[in-house]
Amino acid sequence: MSEAGGHGIEAHVLRDVLVFLLAALVAVPLFARLRASPVLAYLFAGVLIGPGAMGLVRSEAGTAALAELGIVFLLFTVGLELSLDRLRSLARLVFGLGGLQVALTSWIIGALCYWLYPNPAVALVVGGALALSSTAVVLQILAERREMNTGFGRASFAVLLLQDLSVVPLLAVMPLLSGEQPVLVALGEAAVRAVLAIAIIVVIGRLLLRPVYRIVAQTRSPELFACMTLLAVLATALLASLAGLSMALGAFLAGLLLAETEFRHQVELDIAPFKGLLLGLFFITVGMTIDPGMVLRNLHWLAAGAAALMLLKGAVVGVLAAIFRLPGINVLQCGVLLCQGGEFAFVIFGQAVVHDLMAPEAAQMLSAAVVLSMAATPLLHAATQRLAARVAARRQPETDQLAAAAHDLRRHVVIAGFGRVGQTVATLLERQAIPYVALDLDARRVNEGVIRRRPVFFGDSARPEILRAAGVANAAALVLTLDDSEMASRVLSELRRLEPDLPVVARARDQAHADQLTGAGADVVVPEMLEASLQLAALVLESTGLSRQETADVVAEVRAEHYSPIAGETLADADEADGDVEADDSAEDATSQPDKTPAPGETKRDG
Repeated sequence: MSEAGGHGIEAHVLRDVLVFLLAALVAVPLFARLRASPVLAYLFAGVLIGPGAMGLVRSEAGTAALAELGIVFLLFTVGLELSLDRLRSLARLVFGLGGLQVALTSWIIGALCYWLYPNPAVALVVGGALALSSTAVVLQILAERREMNTGFGRASFAVLLLQDLSVVPLLAVMPLLSGEQPVLVALGEAAVRAVLAIAIIVVIGRLLLRPVYRIVAQTRSPELFACMTLLAVLATALLASLAGLSMALGAFLAGLLLAETEFRHQVELDIAPFKGLLLGLFFITVGMTIDPGMVLRNLHWLAAGAAALMLLKGAVVGVLAAIFRLPGINVLQCGVLLCQGGEFAFVIFGQAVVHDLMAPEAAQMLSAAVVLSMAATPLLHAATQRLAARVAARRQPETDQLAAAAHDLRRHVVIAGFGRVGQTVATLLERQAIPYVALDLDARRVNEGVIRRRPVFFGDSARPEILRAAGVANAAALVLTLDDSEMASRVLSELRRLEPDLPVVARARDQAHADQLTGAGADVVVPEMLEASLQLAALVLESTGLSRQETADVVAEVRAEHYSPIAGETLADADEADGDVEADDSAEDATSQPDKTPAPGETKRDG
């Protein structure tokens, strides 16, 4: 009987797992077609299969235990991302803008909650939970629109980092808030206990993690390396749990310890499938707790609550962004991007229910309002970006300044895009005393260029009036460094209408991007990945004993196969010229280190 019962339990669990997988396989592709976050897809799937709708899942306790592991792995990856270098580079925005946003928003929402329901523990939990934004939704928007390197993208990412950090103490204090002690006493006790536990885990981790990982890495076994990562995550989670803290805090510390090691990137790759699968399971279980009937009955209240939350958070972020001197339109963009509730709110509300700090019905209502705010964010951001484009189009004074600066220029270079590549090109032009004007739509980059007294102007290089103002009719060449392939193609299209014969040197991410730009009208296209590989290969060939001329011939042959015809001839001629220089100056080169293969910008100028 026991064996049969065991088989029955196994079949029951297997059935629930199949339901979860099928729900995810249907919902995620559907929401992907709608360009919505996978988080919303998992939540929708959970609502659909939950007890309030189809009631397809029975063993909710077992799935909830697995879902908790999803949070453990999520906090682990948050720790991995918080390397000291990243925190240093964004320190002002992370601890300044992010810290003030979390503190101020938590206080305002907590005070409103206390006014409605005078319980300090509940006010602390609700205020802290709703102050957090959705990392999953915001990062997906920034990645899809390639806006991570914009001024508002970096500021939003910095705030999200601080929000992720603030989850850790909030989860740590949750078990103590449910006791009889006053909130301040509970916070003090939690702080002492957390400091001791963290100190022990950090000391043990620093002594053991890196040496053990090195031993495991020497075995060259991917399976053993992944096993070691799972052991590190679960062991630190267990240690934190035994110390009275949350398992998620222990996993976060494990990620933080590994973030500064040479094994970080491999650990991220190994953990990604586990994190993605278990997090999906977590969001499905959150969706299962939401009763669609309750949502429909209270939809007007939920919509009002979501709107109030988004207005409040957007206003706080916008005011703080203005104080931190972000450009005007970036203030609005940051406020819209960070105005929603986040996935960590589900975690905190769930823990609040477990520790009897909040009624399940209240947690369900708040979670539903957070879901609505997450669903509305992509639409609001798209509308904001359209507004930003209109604002940029009306910046006539900037166009006048550009036209005045380029009015007397002849044989100058126009740089479309002033990111890292455009700035490098500008530096080389400055050293050769070659005049140029640069265009960019990132106000921060433009402001930085103006401060350094560089001829950088705010303008959309795909607009014909901007190109005319930049003096393309009298230019020697245009350098196109935009990462957005669609915008780069629009620039080429407008330029070819105005100046069909102006030489265009374009930068591409890879060969496919290069082919697209060549087809759009670029004369010389340099794929970053290919050129970096050729430079590296040239140095390797020389180190094996090949002469510089032999190396130049090999590199020129490969370039001729991959580059556009004009680029291939230009670069091959430069390699040939480099070989002639070597023959003339052989005595001098005999005592010097070999030079790198000529860069495309230099060879074009020599030609």
